[in-house]
Amino acid sequence: MSEQTLIPASLRRNHWMNQVTTHAEMKPDATAFKFQGVVTTWRQAADHMDAFAASLQRRGVGFGDRVLLLTLNHPGVVEAVFGINRLGAIAVPINMRLTPPEIAYIVDDADADIILVDAQLAPLVGAVGQLTDRLTRVIVFGAAGEGQESFTDLLAEPVGDFEAPDVPEDTTCLIMYTSGTTGRPKGAMLDHINLFSQAITCIRVNEVFTENDISFMTAPLFHIAGLGSIAPNFIIGIPTVIHPLGAFDPVALLDAYEAEKATVVFNVPQQWQAICAVPGIHERDLHLRIISWGAAPASTTVLHAMADAFPNALNVAVFGQTELSPITCALRGEDSLRKIGSVGRPIPTIQYRVVDAAGSDVAPGEVGEILYRGPNLMQGYWRKPAETAEAFEGGWFHSGDLVRQDEEGFVYVVDRKKDMIITGGENVYCAEVENVLFGHPKVLEAAIYGRDDERWGEVPVAAIALQPEQELTIEELQEWLSDKLARFKQPKALVIVPALPRNAAGKVNKVALRAADREPSAV
Repeated sequence: MSEQTLIPASLRRNHWMNQVTTHAEMKPDATAFKFQGVVTTWRQAADHMDAFAASLQRRGVGFGDRVLLLTLNHPGVVEAVFGINRLGAIAVPINMRLTPPEIAYIVDDADADIILVDAQLAPLVGAVGQLTDRLTRVIVFGAAGEGQESFTDLLAEPVGDFEAPDVPEDTTCLIMYTSGTTGRPKGAMLDHINLFSQAITCIRVNEVFTENDISFMTAPLFHIAGLGSIAPNFIIGIPTVIHPLGAFDPVALLDAYEAEKATVVFNVPQQWQAICAVPGIHERDLHLRIISWGAAPASTTVLHAMADAFPNALNVAVFGQTELSPITCALRGEDSLRKIGSVGRPIPTIQYRVVDAAGSDVAPGEVGEILYRGPNLMQGYWRKPAETAEAFEGGWFHSGDLVRQDEEGFVYVVDRKKDMIITGGENVYCAEVENVLFGHPKVLEAAIYGRDDERWGEVPVAAIALQPEQELTIEELQEWLSDKLARFKQPKALVIVPALPRNAAGKVNKVALRAADREPSAV
């Protein structure tokens, strides 16, 4: 066989650029994306990918370069990521809830000079430009201002003789910055192998085996939960309905589910609680097949409400972290009530261990740190060799999650390793206490943190946001906890807050809680 007749390696690669191209060839007029009633076909998605890649190439973007994105949710974001990756370049999504100094840090750390931004967020880029001179080119989704370019105009430029380079599967495609609750954020380098492994995980846990499903995405595309959740859609070729970001409205969301005939959806437990409480939910013409949740524990009350509202849907909980692309454990609906508080069993595509401080495996029921390795594990932290070496010590990724595993293999997260309280020589795992507090009928949300104490070293403090029109005292709370938690685990003080402070990634900001505890006027 002559060399000229061989299929080029670039066409045999298994990444989402070629997956999109395949669907563009085989079913060009089928729906790839739908956003606010507007359909993007697979052929259009592939054409936009190549047009944007060609435009970036003409502007000097090449293999390994970083391109920043500061956006809301819409198909143009995904098409831009495709175009960036088409060149072997790296997409760097930025959380639009960050402040200008936080964004400027990421701009400098990623060493990037091009940013894509939604028009309504462009003033934020202007503020960032006052803090760093690295940004030299701004591409806007929407109307471009002075010194900016329009994404639409770039797509309209002739593709010409553009030829995409060969992009091996182990090429970094995303740098996802962690939330940085304990310090500066770190950029997790994810490659196409990671995203393909994530896609296989989603296909398995959600049982997406046909082209009949309609995926509905509410997670932000600047989180790995967003891009990671739709990665399987590019393999199977099912439509993705992208929901705009904004204030959560359970009625509007149900209306959209109904109108779009959505079958695969994800929400956090607090959102599911609101959704299940919508009047007339049983009378709606819903097609939900998979109702999944994660990012926080779900109480028995919420799980029962989900089962009642959606009796024919498969309830799936997922757990993970950015560095793992992100899913590491999954909990099926048939196990959720009998294994309340568990994040499920580790997925079969990863290797894992639960170890003590000396690195020895612990027995079932004992607490240890869960370690991982496998094809969904990141390459490392961008330009942070010391932090990468520490995280990968001993050839395993140290998650920082303290867990215990029962005899059936179900994992229970008891705390973050760096967020453990030691009181009187006893370890108090905050997540364990929080999981119990979620079951109190007056509690809307809760967080445990440590307060310095002369006698015990530290004592647990509960910060609680209450259900509407409720009151709670520390004495009442301790009485309720008396048969649920050992005394040393029980909060010794109660702080009632209107809402828990959260960082830009939506995680509870315990640094702020501790700061307010030391100096109430700080918050």
